[in-house]
Amino acid sequence: MFHAIRLPLLTSLLVLTSLLSQSQSLPLRAKLNETVWVIAYPVKATKRTQYEHFIHDIFWPGAKNLAAPEQKVFRQTRVMHPIKAEADGSYTYLFIMDPVIPGADYGIESLLKKMYGPQKGAKYFSLFKESVIERNYTAYRVTQSKD
Repeated sequence: MFHAIRLPLLTSLLVLTSLLSQSQSLPLRAKLNETVWVIAYPVKATKRTQYEHFIHDIFWPGAKNLAAPEQKVFRQTRVMHPIKAEADGSYTYLFIMDPVIPGADYGIESLLKKMYGPQKGAKYFSLFKESVIERNYTAYRVTQSKD
């Protein structure tokens, strides 16, 4: 009889452990009325590789050099890649900050300098600036609805 009870109990514990570990790895998303930012950066067609290198090999990995509160900015931000070019030939990439952390630093240049120091940060920021069509980004500040 003890073995008959032990197997269902063990199975239940394994399922519960699995569910808890999955819930801890789920990203945080905005709750009702919390602020979300969506920033659309148009990237020059000839600079897509450079831009993606900057984002995925420099900027995101550099977050490990930041303090824990600033690392949270990266955990709550997603980057979306375009499927096709815009009519002008550029490619629009999105940053989705979901939810926005009030008072947090979201400045790319500022964060790079914190990650890599002033000189290297400035060098890396120039990679970003060379890639995007400057002053042509679009920012949306929205709040989470109930649905």
